[in-house]
Amino acid sequence: MSRIESEALVVRTVELGEADVIATLVTQQAGKLSAMVRGARKGSKRVGGALEPVHTIAVLLEDRGAELVTLKESRIVRTRAGVVGSLDALEAAGVALRWARHLFPPRTPEPEGWRILIELLDVLDAGEASPRAELARAGLGLLGAVGYALELARCVLCGRECPESKAACIDPARGGLICRSCGGAATVLLPEVRRAARSLGDGRTTDASPSEAEAILQVVDRAMAAHAGFER
Repeated sequence: MSRIESEALVVRTVELGEADVIATLVTQQAGKLSAMVRGARKGSKRVGGALEPVHTIAVLLEDRGAELVTLKESRIVRTRAGVVGSLDALEAAGVALRWARHLFPPRTPEPEGWRILIELLDVLDAGEASPRAELARAGLGLLGAVGYALELARCVLCGRECPESKAACIDPARGGLICRSCGGAATVLLPEVRRAARSLGDGRTTDASPSEAEAILQVVDRAMAAHAGFER
């Protein structure tokens, strides 16, 4: 038996029986874990209400090598009232946590993915940026963190570069742009959308118009669904 102490984010909870909960956690130290939380629905003092999403919690987990670890203690170490108080911010946070739940492999630390999630939640909490643009930036980053970065400059099949001034076909499931010589794709990115996506993905800016952010998010969500195997 081993013990895991880590900061974590709750990405899902499922009720079990009359009092227990199974919580899916993304932890900083051990990656994604499913944890049994005994007595969570009866006000367990060991949990203390610290199973709410968007807040960063500190957890003590008991790991016996089974599919489920056991949560022994948890406490909130970073609250984000700004996220909870804004429907747009809360929706963006929920989408990002859903992505992480499906995209991150079990028991595999994802330090870059963790950093991106925490940074997104903190930016949303501050309330000074567009939630949808920030979510698009985070989505592009999360795909890259787990090895599924979208290629937005050249065809993923033949390597031919696409001029920035031209629209481009993109297939999120195949990893990026597909030139017309290689068959193209059903989705077309306008030049301004592709420029905004490249800027967001490279961290050069978080500035994208509402229409650009929505177009990028559609591509990102389709890529997430294709690689993580969940229904949109």
